[in-house]
This record gives sequence, structure tokens and C-alpha cells, in this order.
Amino acid sequence: MRSRRDFLKLSGMAALGMGGMMFLAGCGPAPQGGDESGSAADAATTAQLGDGKTLRVGMEAAYAPYNWQVSEESEYTIPIENVSGAFADGYDVQVAKIIAEGLGMEPVAVKLEFGSLIDALNSGQIDIVCAGMSITPERADAAAFSDSYVDDDIVMICKNDSAYAGATTFDELAGASILGQAATMYDDVIEQIPDVNHMTPAETQPMVVENLMNGTCDIITYSMLSAPKLLEVYHDLVVLDMEDSFEDSLMPDNAAVANENKAILDQVNEIIDGIDDEQRQDMWSACMDRQPA
Repeated sequence: MRSRRDFLKLSGMAALGMGGMMFLAGCGPAPQGGDESGSAADAATTAQLGDGKTLRVGMEAAYAPYNWQVSEESEYTIPIENVSGAFADGYDVQVAKIIAEGLGMEPVAVKLEFGSLIDALNSGQIDIVCAGMSITPERADAAAFSDSYVDDDIVMICKNDSAYAGATTFDELAGASILGQAATMYDDVIEQIPDVNHMTPAETQPMVVENLMNGTCDIITYSMLSAPKLLEVYHDLVVLDMEDSFEDSLMPDNAAVANENKAILDQVNEIIDGIDDEQRQDMWSACMDRQPA
């Protein structure tokens, strides 16, 4: 069986001719001892999310190929609870369906702005986050995260006639207006580039792309795994072939639950671990083909 490193390397090479990615296993909860709490196994057995029947999955449904909104139901979709007649599809959705099945629950999506997902989790509006979300120190304090179910990295994209199209170092980007998505690492990493105009971030990835296409910005930060599909749609865009690289930009995609429900992470991680490398690759490739333009 191929290793998870091989899976991501194959996905990256097929997409951009880039390798060297790896899966990073997150840390599950430490076993709890003592007579009052019982064993970790006992806690995991009795733990449940929400009402134990409907798994409310938080996502923005606007971040293809991780998650997006459609108007027709299919074998790949789940209904969006708070948008009448709408359904969610994407890689996160496929994983959420597998998690829900493993927990004996029926999944529904709850469409929210990305930056509000953790608050919604802790307020009880949703039961789990599956939204292309990576662990950061702030998020790790606010929620409990599963092991990773895919890893991505960050690239920069500009128009092929841009003065920055041939840049290979951060210094060569001096003076560029660079845009990322709000409340994500796509925005955070721009601070690592000196002497650029770090623009006010856009709320969604489609809005980021729209700003690049209408000339509001020179460069955008974007998902490495999602970039090939973007370039298929917009033939006048290029990925910058950079020698310099962002620090700490690898983005594992982790599910999150409220800290009070962290006992269930052992079950969730076991379910995620059961998604073998071939299945992960097949799901990603299918979502890349199925995602909207």
C-alpha cells in the first residue's frame, strides 16, 4: 500500500508537477485515567455529537474543491440545512459523509463564513467542522482537532502578462499588491513577503480570484492542490515558480469538534485512518473534476 506521503506526492505531481508534501498526523486526545472519568475507550464509547442522529457539519460551501454549493442532489452531496433547496459537495463533504456513517449519523451541512465556524462549534450551532481547516495555535485552544485527512500548501498566482510572472524570489515581488482569503493562512503568509502591499483580505476564494481577474490585485495566494483546475478555467493565469517558500505553510485539513466533545476524537480518528490512500486520491481527483468553474 502506498504511504500517505506517496498519495500527496502523486496528487501534487499530477496537479502541478510538485511533490514533497506529506501527511501530518494530528494529536488525538491523551488517555484519561481515574475512577471518575473511566478509560478513554469507555469515554469514546459513550461520547456522541449533537443529538447522536444528525451530524451538523460546518463549512463555507464556497471553497472548491474542498466544499461548494450546488442546486441538485447527487450521490456526492449532503443537504445544506440553512439554505433552502441547496446541497454541499466537495472533498470535505465526502470525508464528512464517511465520518457520519462511522458514527451512525446522517450528515447535513451548515453554511457559514469561515471565520465564524469555531464560534458556531462552541455555541452548539454545529457539531463538527469539515471545511479545509488547518490547526493553528489559536484554533487549537478553541477546539479539539482530528488527525489530518489531506494536506495542502500555498502557491502564488498572477496573470501571465504580469510584471511579476517571472519572479522566483520574494525580493522580486517588491511593490506587488497581494491578496489572500480572510481568516486563513492564505492571508497570514503574505506578511512573510517584504515590501509588498498586503491587501485587505477577501471573504472567500472565489472573491480572491475575482479580484485578480479584474485587476484589483497583482498576485493572489491559493491552494496548491486546487491551482491546476483554476488554470484550466483561466488560461491567462500562471503559478509563480518560486525559489523562496513560505514558512509553516503546509495546511493539513483537519476536522474539529468542541473541546467538551474531545472524547469522541478517538472514534473520529479511527474512521479517518480507515480511509486508505487510494480512496483519498480517488476522492480528491473526482472532486477536482466535479468542482464548479
